[in-house]
Amino acid sequence: MTHHISAMLDAHPKGPAAAGKDKLAECIAACLECAQACTACADACLAEDVIAELTVCIRTDLDCSDVCAATGHILSRQTGTNAGITGPVLEACRAACAACAEECGRHAGMHEHCRICAEACRRCEAACAALLTASA
Repeated sequence: MTHHISAMLDAHPKGPAAAGKDKLAECIAACLECAQACTACADACLAEDVIAELTVCIRTDLDCSDVCAATGHILSRQTGTNAGITGPVLEACRAACAACAEECGRHAGMHEHCRICAEACRRCEAACAALLTASA
């Protein structure tokens, strides 16, 4: 996935500086992957017999998915980048991923989809943190 993301960043006439391109590509990929994992986890939770016990997990999955998708899309746009927007968006994504990883982690022992989702969330949280550190 990061190959195409890196290729698009390279092809952009106003693409990122080479020094931060790899972290940016990794973060975009992690965000988009996490959005998919969270959507799929919410859907899998809806198919479980114990759906009432998973209400908070479903909501957290869907919120995290939306935040991650928006973050991946915002980071993909290179023209006129505004650090006043990207910084807070990365912070929000990191917070959403931390909350979702924690919630899915509570169910990971019983539901494989929650374990997988928690892993994707932790990866995205780390990628957002790394990009924030590199941008500082």
